[in-house]
Amino acid sequence: MDRVSGKVVLVTGAGRGQGRSHALALAEEGADIIAFDICADIVSNDYALATEEDLAETKELVAKTGRRVVAGKVDVRDRPALHEAIGAAVEELGRLDVVVANAGICPLGHHVPLQGFVDVFDVNFVGVVNTVHAALPHLGAGASIIVTGSVAGLVPQTGFNGQQALQGPGGDGYGLSKKMIRSYTQTLALTLGPSSIRINAVHPTNVDTDMLHNPGMYQIFRPDVQNPTREDAEVTFPFMQAMPIPYVESSDISHAVTFLASDESRYVTGLQMFVDGGASLKLGLAGQ
Repeated sequence: MDRVSGKVVLVTGAGRGQGRSHALALAEEGADIIAFDICADIVSNDYALATEEDLAETKELVAKTGRRVVAGKVDVRDRPALHEAIGAAVEELGRLDVVVANAGICPLGHHVPLQGFVDVFDVNFVGVVNTVHAALPHLGAGASIIVTGSVAGLVPQTGFNGQQALQGPGGDGYGLSKKMIRSYTQTLALTLGPSSIRINAVHPTNVDTDMLHNPGMYQIFRPDVQNPTREDAEVTFPFMQAMPIPYVESSDISHAVTFLASDESRYVTGLQMFVDGGASLKLGLAGQ
């Protein structure tokens, strides 16, 4: 219960889904939490994003663990706002030890406008860079940075199984952002190594969150069905993994994040960790 005791952790995209799961898991292991979320929709992204009420619920759940928590409505695309919010949170909590750059969107489909490419790239890659770079002045030796990647994002845009992997401008932006996450973390690991600061990426397969459960994603998995439902998509979700599962749970990713946040992984850096039921192996991505 004390794997990250005494640490202060920043989690972006903490309003719900993986971000909330990470915040709670780390709080249960002894960390104080800084929880940020945009708490607003992005027009090009079809499915609803987390709300202020969602973030308030995350804050309440963390507080119930007995840990301190600072929550804020922050758009990761806005680096000055991140600088200000991180600085204020660190002043209140006294330090910053771990950064979990998790915020992300995935607008899919050929109906998505070109702005979808801009929005997903700016959230999923520029937002990660903004978060990490705004946090760096507060990090010292022993700090850990964890970035959320994606198995699907690493698939070439020519697709798999005869289908385009991620359709439309949003899909193109998603794929590019996650491929750049891999290169960014590997390069920055070398840069930060002499300062004893670590950075690693976690690449999930399908995760049972709102990013997976929305019409755009269902259509990717069931192009043969008009307006597919969750039940339609769950027939083909398991095709992506080597193991016979449709998706993993947010808690499965949180276990990996907790390991990388803790001193158990003190010499692990530049790692591309796949939590994917063998999807990366099946798609020929492992080792790339």
